[in-house]
Amino acid sequence: MKLMAQATKPFNVGPMAAVAGVLADLAVEAMKAIVVKVAIVENGGEISAVSDEVFTVGLYAGKNILSNRIGFQVDPSECPIGIATSSATVGHALSFGEADAVTVFANNGGIADAAATAICNAVHGKEVKMSVEHGLEFSQKFNNLIRGVIIVRGKYVGSRGKNPQMVEVTGVLRDFS
Repeated sequence: MKLMAQATKPFNVGPMAAVAGVLADLAVEAMKAIVVKVAIVENGGEISAVSDEVFTVGLYAGKNILSNRIGFQVDPSECPIGIATSSATVGHALSFGEADAVTVFANNGGIADAAATAICNAVHGKEVKMSVEHGLEFSQKFNNLIRGVIIVRGKYVGSRGKNPQMVEVTGVLRDFS
């Protein structure tokens, strides 16, 4: 609980907003202790990873046209990395926002998880394009904590910061949630 509270405090969200990310971080730390070359843990859309190899993470945004079509290619130089996605349209978690997907890249999964929740909550309103812009503007408050963010809502996509390379995803993706 202490790690979750520490991760969420800067984002003004409750500690439960970082459960999946923190658990992924703890699993990766345990794997690193036995000296592995690739440790990637996904927990409900939240990822913690260290890797000596390039890997790709797909974006799942429910019924949005970009869902399962784009991904992010993570280079080993970007590791360790935390990747988290929060959504108002996918899953059972309560969101105060309206984004199809807010994906955050940070140094660890707990921070990425908390940030994705907070930024997703900021994406709302009838003017969809403006809501994405507002989410990006809101995310700037966390420049010292996150590397970058991608916001998807309807036909609008916005990005800010230093995100892994965006790539087209081909083949069959499976949803393990």
